Amino acid sequence: MKGGALEMGSEVAKKGSAPVNKVAAVVDFFLRIVAIIATLGSAIAMGTTNETLSFFTQFIRFRAKFNDLPMFTFFVVANSIVSAYLVLSLALSIFHIMRTRAHASRILLIFFDTGMLALLTAGASAAAAIVYLAHKGNTRANWFAICQQFNSFCERISGSLIGSFGGIIIFVVLILLSAVTLSRR
Repeated sequence: MKGGALEMGSEVAKKGSAPVNKVAAVVDFFLRIVAIIATLGSAIAMGTTNETLSFFTQFIRFRAKFNDLPMFTFFVVANSIVSAYLVLSLALSIFHIMRTRAHASRILLIFFDTGMLALLTAGASAAAAIVYLAHKGNTRANWFAICQQFNSFCERISGSLIGSFGGIIIFVVLILLSAVTLSRR
């Protein structure tokens, strides 16, 4: 008798968690779309950043372009890879909406989401270090702050960092959401 009651209780718990898992899957889908917008926007903003200043005459020009610094190039590549991954992961997210009890694919998503989180964090951190130097400079190394001269350039690279760090926060939430959904099993 007790064995049957336990089985019925676990069956009711599984049915009760299905709507919660479906809501979590829908939230996961929308967070992935927001993360695509954030990372792709960051990659585009950084990848199209350049500014040219004329000094004294038209023949003397100084140029600041994102691909002059390898860290910014890495930032663009990392955000592009993460954006492409997020587009591909939408298929699994839709699958989780239809099949709330899919567990192997959730584990796979947690694994790849964690890898993409690491890549995105590395790209954003490398770019953030250079953005800091562009704004503040380093007198010990004789690196001068260039943001007083290249205002537009600095505003765009700083803005692209905001989107990328927003993507990092979304990935942390996605990983936690998937882990909580798996633990409700």
